Amino acid sequence: MAEEANRTDRPWGSFFILEDGPTSKVKRLLVKPGERLSLQSHKFRDEHWVIIRGIAQVTLNDNTTEHRYGEHIHIPRGTKHRLCCSGSEPVEIIEVQTGESFAEEDIIRYSDDYGRAQ
Repeated sequence: MAEEANRTDRPWGSFFILEDGPTSKVKRLLVKPGERLSLQSHKFRDEHWVIIRGIAQVTLNDNTTEHRYGEHIHIPRGTKHRLCCSGSEPVEIIEVQTGESFAEEDIIRYSDDYGRAQ
């Protein structure tokens, strides 16, 4: 199946790149129950998350809120952010990145449950 070939596994779940252009990148992320992404920020891109399944706990700087199906979260560049699956079923989001760079080197990690470098 083509979708399986495009899947990238991470300790927290997986993601699929749906589109990768010069000024935007679109991903579908699936975060397993009890797992969370690293607390991170970016210098060169904004992110827009739309919850399409499950309950997400979202941290933006020092504020943590809960979000459900259909809700949108805007993450401006420079904002510390984290997504956690706080429910009993996986959280699935569509992530739209906009900006100048979508490279892994633009991830500044402040905290990571899986020991990945900052």
